[in-house]
Amino acid sequence: MNTQTQELSKEQKALLGKVGGPPQFESHKETRQYRKVQLAAAFRLFAKYGFDEGVAGHITVRDPEKEDCFWVNPFGLHFGHIKASDLVLVNHLGEIIEGKYPLVNRAAFAIHSKVHEARPDVIAAAHSHSTYGRAFSTLGKKLDPITQDACAFYEDHGLFDDYTGVVNEVDEGARIGEALGNHKAVILKNHGLLTVGRTVEETAWWFITMERSCQVQLIAEAAGKPAHISHEVAQKTRQEVGTNLAGWFQFQPLWQMISKAQPDLFE
Repeated sequence: MNTQTQELSKEQKALLGKVGGPPQFESHKETRQYRKVQLAAAFRLFAKYGFDEGVAGHITVRDPEKEDCFWVNPFGLHFGHIKASDLVLVNHLGEIIEGKYPLVNRAAFAIHSKVHEARPDVIAAAHSHSTYGRAFSTLGKKLDPITQDACAFYEDHGLFDDYTGVVNEVDEGARIGEALGNHKAVILKNHGLLTVGRTVEETAWWFITMERSCQVQLIAEAAGKPAHISHEVAQKTRQEVGTNLAGWFQFQPLWQMISKAQPDLFE
């Protein structure tokens, strides 16, 4: 994530003081369970918003104790059915070392293992074959600053423009990591979107709002020539809506909704 996005305004500092920001725990066990529950909630939301496409797509979160391992969805389990107890722990070799399911998406390992390796600051990463992200990715370009929401990604997302088929090898995952750079997201040409963050909540929110920003730009360009927000205003706006705290906080209403509507995700 662009270091500039870490600057907090007076309003955001006040917000942080009121809401406390992401919770902190005293033990790895508590942190692990919290991350797994948030991950299950993120999958439920992706299903609700139609981001599932067969067996494609994956969201991962780094284990707080085994930091070279990450929790991920089992291969072939519908996003809308995933519970915290369904998640599997995968090591840096792609081996499942914990969990009741025997398979993990090869692409999930190939991409996420290298993203997590390249970015020690990243706790979670998300990728799915969402409709508008896929459509926009075929254009081979980045998002433009045409709305307030899109400004969250202004100068803070990359473009991977070398599609060579299904990602099965870690060397391609490494190249995706390079294209991501220090940003919060990367557009994978002819493939879709990938977002990262310091919490599951932030990561999931970036994906949701990036997908919608792709949709808005596609609609706007179909209707005419969208007006761009100026460089200075886009940068200022990103510092308001594109910080780690802003991403985490934007996810909270979605968490409230999905956790109350589908409490079995805690299991």
